[in-house]
Amino acid sequence: MAVNYVSKETLEQMREELTQLKTSGRAEIARAIADAREKGDLKENAEYDAAKEAQGYHEAKIAQLESAIANARVIDAKDLDMSKVSILSRVKLTNMGTKKVVEYQLVSETEADLKSGKISITSPIGKGLLGKKVGEVAEIAVPSGTLKFKIENISA
Repeated sequence: MAVNYVSKETLEQMREELTQLKTSGRAEIARAIADAREKGDLKENAEYDAAKEAQGYHEAKIAQLESAIANARVIDAKDLDMSKVSILSRVKLTNMGTKKVVEYQLVSETEADLKSGKISITSPIGKGLLGKKVGEVAEIAVPSGTLKFKIENISA
């Protein structure tokens, strides 16, 4: 798995989620399996099958989080070069087609949340903005066509 660049806060959230999944999450799954087991014949017990399937998904989530944490590299915005767009940059853009001004923060895939203005550096827009400087126009190919964004400001 590739290096996963995250902020210190996101790494802490990931560790907390992993702890919760390993403790209370596993206990809940074990209880559900035990309850289903008490209901009789396991060959025809849909509840038991569902609980075992949930256990598989749960363990897969734990493995995925452990891998993400193991490959995580903490980055701090104050250590980054703000003369060009990079991970953790806050970028103010003007859509040249609509003249609408938007602001995004470029983050890793695990932190991406469009509702809070965080886009992944692996998204088409994220990739198109990386390395650009204030005043440059980024032409970005998206499924609906090509978008042009002018970089207005870059901050931490």
